[in-house]
Amino acid sequence: MILGAQLYTVRDYIQNEKDIRFTLAEIAKMGYTTVQVSGMGKIDPHVLRGICDELGLKIVLTHNGIDRFINDTDELIKENEILGSDHIGLGAMPSRYQNAWWIHHLKSDLEEPIKKIAAAGKRFMYHNHHFEFTRVEEKKRLIDILLEDFTPEEMGITLDTFWVQAAGASPLEWVEILKNRIPCIHLKDMTVKGGQRIMAPVMEGNINFKPILDKLEELKCTKYLLVEQDDCEGSPLACLKTSYDNLASLGYR
Repeated sequence: MILGAQLYTVRDYIQNEKDIRFTLAEIAKMGYTTVQVSGMGKIDPHVLRGICDELGLKIVLTHNGIDRFINDTDELIKENEILGSDHIGLGAMPSRYQNAWWIHHLKSDLEEPIKKIAAAGKRFMYHNHHFEFTRVEEKKRLIDILLEDFTPEEMGITLDTFWVQAAGASPLEWVEILKNRIPCIHLKDMTVKGGQRIMAPVMEGNINFKPILDKLEELKCTKYLLVEQDDCEGSPLACLKTSYDNLASLGYR
């Protein structure tokens, strides 16, 4: 499995081309060889691909709003082809879908875009938070409905370890449940401060990553381990480096 940086972590530092170049160079110096594009300011995809190629960084996943999937499918696919990304992700479902009355509309709204994405040789991915574990129908949570409505071929899952833990579920158990859907995973740790759960660099918090990583190795279901930390105490770049160094100590690069 290959380590990558989820660029949403450094979103405040990638809002123009100059800052994008500097920040990506720093991430490459840390040792990362892959990135996920998310939270980035406007930049020509050809320029972004050129910067990444110069730095030896491969773009493996992008996050996009649902309106782009529904209303701008062809251009979205074209951009990802330029970037070289095989995975096109939805960061979260909008709030209108997060209930029993509307959740099934996600399938009908995305059915045609997903077909086009698959025809282009790419995979649609969905990134979980904790709200997907909310029960909205008798004995069914949003996550259960998603897995029923979309086949593994139609929808992969970018499993987020922090948000699964925040929902009171087990990241290790969900690795097993989603084993045919998780080519990419977000590694994000959780700690507690002042009675509040907060995000932490990987292996600096309370999530036990060793059995999770061992299970992923056993299942051979995941290619990219993408480090993400939405909120950082101190520099986001320092947090990315700490996470990289901790995972590199286990042999991951």
